[in-house]
Amino acid sequence: GDLAGKHVVVTAGGTQEPIDPVRHIGNRSSGKAGYAVAEAARDRGAAVALITAPTSLPEPAGIEVVHIQTATQMKEAVAKAVAKTDALIMAAAVADYQPKDFARNKIKKETPGLTLELVRTPDIITEVKGNFLKVGFAAESEDVVANARLKLKKKQLDLIVANDITSTDSGFGVDTNKVTLIDRDGKIDSLPLLTKREVADRILDKVVELL
Repeated sequence: GDLAGKHVVVTAGGTQEPIDPVRHIGNRSSGKAGYAVAEAARDRGAAVALITAPTSLPEPAGIEVVHIQTATQMKEAVAKAVAKTDALIMAAAVADYQPKDFARNKIKKETPGLTLELVRTPDIITEVKGNFLKVGFAAESEDVVANARLKLKKKQLDLIVANDITSTDSGFGVDTNKVTLIDRDGKIDSLPLLTKREVADRILDKVVELL
């Protein structure tokens, strides 16, 4: 395959930021997009590390899988994995905020209201340094291309995969996705509605081109 001899690190799923032992802040990511990228990279000959938040997906064969829960744990796992990688593909939906404090015991519902103080989580793709290709994902609900382009520049990515989460046939949970790829040279590819596996291969076509 065209990725033979290459190392690829893929992140997947939605991180969970605990509030107390039974509750967490999460998001609607199913992990399908990231798992599809990891499997496609494996099939193209790459050595793949998949760093995954909790999902209901079966563990893919022939891939080194690292299970994490929180954004901070994901950052630590990514920092370790990128020591020997050619590309980092951040398909995970990483929480932007985490509860400032973790309640060691379950919060009881005696109080009429509950205020949670949230703090920012680490921005993994910008904080993890190294000489490798960086691919980010942007789940947007408006001005999809403009917002993705800003993110590409600000985070100094080589490629960004943007999808419109307001569309029912693409985004979280479903098996299809309609994405726009924007590369570091500003080239835009608006792809039609494809399966997540087809999208994964189109992303990897660009990765091969940019490596």
